[in-house]
Amino acid sequence: MTAEPDIVYLDYAATTPADPAAVAMLAELAGSGTGFANASSAHVAGRRAARHVETAAAQVAGLLGCDPGRLVWTSGATEADNLAILGAARARAGDGRHLVTMPTEHKAVTDTFRALEQEGFEVTWLAPKADGRLDLDRLAAAIRDDTQLVSIMHVNNETGVVQNIAGIGALCRERGVLYHVDAAQSAGKLPLDLDRLPVDLLSVSAHKLYGPKGIGVLCLGAGIGSPVLPLFFGGSQQRGLRPGTLPVPLIAAFGAAAATARASLAADLAHVTAMRDRLLAGLEGLPGLRVNGSLEHGYPGIVNVSAAGVEGESLLLALEPVCVAAGSACNAKDREPSAVLRALGLDDREAGSAIRFSFGRPTTAAEVDFAAKRYRAAVERLRGMAPGQAA
Repeated sequence: MTAEPDIVYLDYAATTPADPAAVAMLAELAGSGTGFANASSAHVAGRRAARHVETAAAQVAGLLGCDPGRLVWTSGATEADNLAILGAARARAGDGRHLVTMPTEHKAVTDTFRALEQEGFEVTWLAPKADGRLDLDRLAAAIRDDTQLVSIMHVNNETGVVQNIAGIGALCRERGVLYHVDAAQSAGKLPLDLDRLPVDLLSVSAHKLYGPKGIGVLCLGAGIGSPVLPLFFGGSQQRGLRPGTLPVPLIAAFGAAAATARASLAADLAHVTAMRDRLLAGLEGLPGLRVNGSLEHGYPGIVNVSAAGVEGESLLLALEPVCVAAGSACNAKDREPSAVLRALGLDDREAGSAIRFSFGRPTTAAEVDFAAKRYRAAVERLRGMAPGQAA
C-alpha cells in the first residue's frame, strides 16, 4: 500500500515557498557581507548595499513593466494598500472626499476604506456581477465630480476572478480619478505592463511570488508626481514617502524572485492551468458541487468550490493532509462566512462550505489527484453523517 503523503500543499494564494535564487540572495546578504550595511550611508559598504537595492528595483520593475524610480518599498501589499488608499485620499481631500471600491476586495483594502469612513470620507461600495466581475457601467455611474480614488483589485484572493483593470483604469483616467490596484495575487502570475496600463497605484507582496515575507512594493504611476501622503515619518528615504532603513537582503531576494517570475511566467501560467483542469476533472460529477466565481474570467491558479450539505471547518479537517483554505489567509480564524462569497449571492450555508484550492510552481499532478480523491471522500463522508443535506 502506498503511504499517504505527509502534506499536500495547495494553498499558494496564502503564501509561496521562496525561490532558490531568492533564498541564496537572502543568505548571501544577511550575513557578514555588504548586504547588512545601511543603503543610505555614504561609505563604501553603504554604496554596495545601495547597488543591491538598485539591481532589485530593476528586476521588480522589469516584472511590472515600469520605471524603477516609481517603486516604493514597503513591508508587503497590506502596507502598500494602506499607503496608497490612505495616502491618496488624504492628499486629495481638499478636492473631494468620495471614494469607490468593492466589498469583494481584500481586507487590507476594505478595512482601510472603513477607517476612512470614520474620518468623514464617503465610500461607494459597488456590488459585483454574479461572476464576481465589476460592471463598468455601474462604475461610471458611481463616479462623481468629487470622486478622488477608485480601488479595484486585479485577481481576487478567494475566487481568482480577474477584473478588467485596463477598462477600469481607462474610465478613471477619463474622469480624472486615481486608480489603485491590489495586485498581490497577479504580480508574477499574469502579465503586467504598467507603462501601458492606466493604473496610478499598484500594490505587490514578494511572498506571493516566491519571494521572502516582510517585503513588498507600491508602484506609483507615471506622470502623477507624488499622489500620496506618507503614513510614517522619521527619515528622508524613498522621497519621504516611506521612511526607514531599507531591508537590503529582503529587497535583493525580492528582486531575485521577480526575475525568476518574469522568466517563468508563461510556463507557470500553463502549469497552474493544467492543475486547475485536472482538479476540476477529478471533481466532475460530484453532486451539489459549485464553482464560485468565473472560470472564463479567472486566474487558473485559484479555484473556489462549495459542496452542498457540508460545513467548511469540518471539511478542512477531513481533507488533511491537504492544505487548503476556507477563505483568505487573513480571515482564516474568523467564524463569519466570506464577505466575498456572500457578495456573489451565496447564502451563509453555501459560503460556509467553500474551499479554496490554489496551485503553484511546485504543484504536481499526483498532489492534485490525491486532493480531488480526498475531497470527494470527505464530502461523501460528511454528508453521510448528516443525511438529506446534499443537493
